[in-house]
Amino acid sequence: MTRDKFLSIIGRTRTLSPAELADIYDRPIRNLLTETNPKTLKGNKRGYMTAILHLSPADRSGFNTCAKATVGCRAACLNTAGHGGIALRTKGDNSVQAARRRKTYWFMARRPEFMAQLELEISAFIRKAEAKGYVPAIRLNGTSDIRWENVKVGGAPNIFARFPNVQFYDYTKVPNRPMDIPNYHLTFSLAESNESDALAELGRGLNVAIVFDTVPAEYLGRRVIDGDESDLRFLDPAGAIVGLYAKGDARRDRSGFVKRVGAPC
Repeated sequence: MTRDKFLSIIGRTRTLSPAELADIYDRPIRNLLTETNPKTLKGNKRGYMTAILHLSPADRSGFNTCAKATVGCRAACLNTAGHGGIALRTKGDNSVQAARRRKTYWFMARRPEFMAQLELEISAFIRKAEAKGYVPAIRLNGTSDIRWENVKVGGAPNIFARFPNVQFYDYTKVPNRPMDIPNYHLTFSLAESNESDALAELGRGLNVAIVFDTVPAEYLGRRVIDGDESDLRFLDPAGAIVGLYAKGDARRDRSGFVKRVGAPC
């Protein structure tokens, strides 16, 4: 994307400071992956070590990284959970949000450099995980819903082809994404207005993640597994509903995004 096009898009919603512009265009792309997410750390007990890429969700940055974002999922996004939500509601921003926004700008404005750095960080993470005795796993859509299968890297059609022996996984609200990438596992996410898509994806063989106030034993006629025990979705049994507890702003959701099967909050 050219600088003029980038600034034209951003200018519709945000005014960037000189310091922000310098960060986007003049400084090295760095620190793309995160390894300290409390939920992914639970996977260590099962022999896995996970790295996550967190971009700015939906159109929060000025670019839409979640094509199928709904009103409910925008309000209840995990972007507001944990460190991402500290001070967010009172100050409107924090260092975590700024970092996610900056990574999104790099991805949009400097795509080849971004992907080259992502390759380097994934390679380094693999070495680190294996040195510690863990199996590496990568989640690229920590707070976004990019179709990574369509993003080229170097001479490869996508990052999955570049690292064919590494397990990648994501949640998505985009239906009909390919299921023939052997090292990329997808779990479909139910929102307040995409139940027909979720049922179709169940029919295709994808599991469906649902956010609940209280996780039930069964939903939509399917067994519900506790998705908060770990983030290793590629280890889930096929044909299941992945139950997730409401976190962050999701605890106040009234859009229908959070399924309320327990006592009224």
